Amino acid sequence: MAAANPTARGKRIHLCEFEADNLAEGLNQFFESEVEVPRIWHGSKQTINTLISEEALLLAKYLKNERHSWIPRIVKRG
Repeated sequence: MAAANPTARGKRIHLCEFEADNLAEGLNQFFESEVEVPRIWHGSKQTINTLISEEALLLAKYLKNERHSWIPRIVKRG
């Protein structure tokens, strides 16, 4: 297998309106699906969107030295 060219760009795929709408809806449903990761403040489930926001907040606090460590919470979806 040849090494990928780092300067090569992939081909663009143009979607019709129906395909674009389906892609956007599917992506929205993915981000709104619930995962079994405890929230920072309360609860045992949250949406992927909330998990991303909470992880960004925790990382920012770590980078500003407001936290001593940051261990990302990773979800494996089946």
